[in-house]
Amino acid sequence: MGVSYGHGGGMEVLLRSMRRGQRVDKRKIGRATARRILAFAKPYKREITVFLLVIILAAIIGVVTPVLAGQVVNTITQGGPEAGRDVMRIALIIAALAVFSAGLSLAERWFSARIGEGLIFDLRTKVYDHVQQQPVQFFTRAQTGALVSRLNNDVMGAQRAFTSTLSGVVSNIIRLVLTAAVMLTLSWQITLISLTLLPVFILPARRVGHRLAAITKESYDLDAKMNATMTERFGVAGALLVKLFGHPETESVRFSTRAARVRDIGVQSAMYSRTFFMAMMLVASLAQALVYGLGGWYAVNGQLNAGQVVSLAMLLTSLYGPITALSNVRVDVMGALVSFDRVFEVLDLPPGIAEKPDAVAVPKGSSTVEFRDVHFRYPTAAEISLASLEDVSTLERTATEPVLRGVSFTVEPGQLVALVGTSGAGKTTTSMLVSRVYDVTEGAVLVGGVDVRDATLASIRETIGVVTQDAHLFHETIAENLRYAKPDATDEELWEALRGAQISSVVKAMPDGLDTIVGERGYRFSGGEKQRIAIARLLLKAPSIVILDEATAHLDSESEAAVQEALTTALVGRTALVIAHRLSTVREADQILVLDQGRIVQRGTHEQLLVSGGLYADLYRTQFAVVDSPRPLSVALAEPA
Repeated sequence: MGVSYGHGGGMEVLLRSMRRGQRVDKRKIGRATARRILAFAKPYKREITVFLLVIILAAIIGVVTPVLAGQVVNTITQGGPEAGRDVMRIALIIAALAVFSAGLSLAERWFSARIGEGLIFDLRTKVYDHVQQQPVQFFTRAQTGALVSRLNNDVMGAQRAFTSTLSGVVSNIIRLVLTAAVMLTLSWQITLISLTLLPVFILPARRVGHRLAAITKESYDLDAKMNATMTERFGVAGALLVKLFGHPETESVRFSTRAARVRDIGVQSAMYSRTFFMAMMLVASLAQALVYGLGGWYAVNGQLNAGQVVSLAMLLTSLYGPITALSNVRVDVMGALVSFDRVFEVLDLPPGIAEKPDAVAVPKGSSTVEFRDVHFRYPTAAEISLASLEDVSTLERTATEPVLRGVSFTVEPGQLVALVGTSGAGKTTTSMLVSRVYDVTEGAVLVGGVDVRDATLASIRETIGVVTQDAHLFHETIAENLRYAKPDATDEELWEALRGAQISSVVKAMPDGLDTIVGERGYRFSGGEKQRIAIARLLLKAPSIVILDEATAHLDSESEAAVQEALTTALVGRTALVIAHRLSTVREADQILVLDQGRIVQRGTHEQLLVSGGLYADLYRTQFAVVDSPRPLSVALAEPA
């Protein structure tokens, strides 16, 4: 018989512990983390209690069975008229225990899955919801793969603390104590002599473990690099870049070199694991041979009986497994705690935008926007990010220069106000403050007379609609992308929005119509078509305030004309704040605000600003001199709602 590993002490668990040994051996986890872990476990207190009881019962059965097997041998050797009946009775007890143990195994697996999957659900949803509250700058700095890893790998590692690690520790301690106690009662001499082989059993495990940890870490690093390469190259933009610059052979060589090393590491790891396993089996077999030899000698001399020798040999296989597993228990526990620590690290990031407990709703249909002496600077990396998510050693803590410096203006209901200025003047930042993507550093932004910091987030989202210059579409159907604005919209409402956005004919021409998958980031459509689908989504939302962030900046003349036509419908009867890129957008605006270095340096109509000269006149001559759109936006605003 070979070495046996009980519940939570299997060879796979042991090797996994050794593989991550060097990664967690020196980590320190504080009491605060432990308290937070217990808080997550509290809803599963009853399940964890039953889970532990099941494990204890299973461990007891694992020790009782070898003792009963020894009694069978003694009954047979002693003989007598009742021997046959006694053997059958003991065999039935062993069978009953086996059936009961099988039931316990199922119960243990159910409770393990119930606790583990419940914790995964709780942690994932909490992290996911929290990440969504982070400012946009957080997402521009963090590596997407690192964030996904927190939701997958670290969450899975955390749940192991209450499943495999918890069950392994409890089960192995119970099995070790009971097994040692029973063996000592049978023969303390053989028990102590058997334990002399323990260093031969554990020391190789530690040495192999360090080597496994080293090559596994290299494998993880290479896997991460390959995943990053695939994520970048398999995206539409990355794949196009490779094709345009014509370096597929270089990409193939780079990837295959890393993949070949992962292959070699896999072979090494497999051989280390098998060598370790065979060595452990050999040591256990030698220990059993020692028990049979020494125990047999004692039995021949009348100091033991045959049943005790058999029981000792069987119990020995249950002794080495728990001892070896418990020798790595610190690695198991620290590995799980480190995963929790990495999850909590994300949860401890303060949300970028928080809703006040006493927040009030923006009055329905509000269409006034007011900036009162607004100052704003973007937060530093240390304020909104984590070094581990950016793959840097330290985060930048130097305060950034203000983007806006004392900006004040009012957009009255139904007005079109255009923001113009050079790149970096603060135009997009201004629009983000209205929709409360960021909060002002000083001053106030009011929508419908309510400071957006005092308003409910839902009412702000309902009141304000935004179309950016790079309209994003999810890799879903057209219908699903549109219903993101109005989940309960009917198909007829979707078609009406598409007609208003001048894109319905394009959608109808597709075989799947509204059920057409738009592709990654909507790449199945041209830039102008994506913008019009985004405008259709805006029309479906029907906000009273519309923000256009250079919605036609990167379109050709034909696409711009189509989008401008769609925008005329979108802006009918609505207040509009437009970040302007083309003359056609700003020429007929009710008011033009000229931003320079975070300040409004000019304001007025197109004609007034041209007469007064200055920055706007310069921009007009260099940046805005393009063909007019077929229909100025001011015409749309003049029409009744």
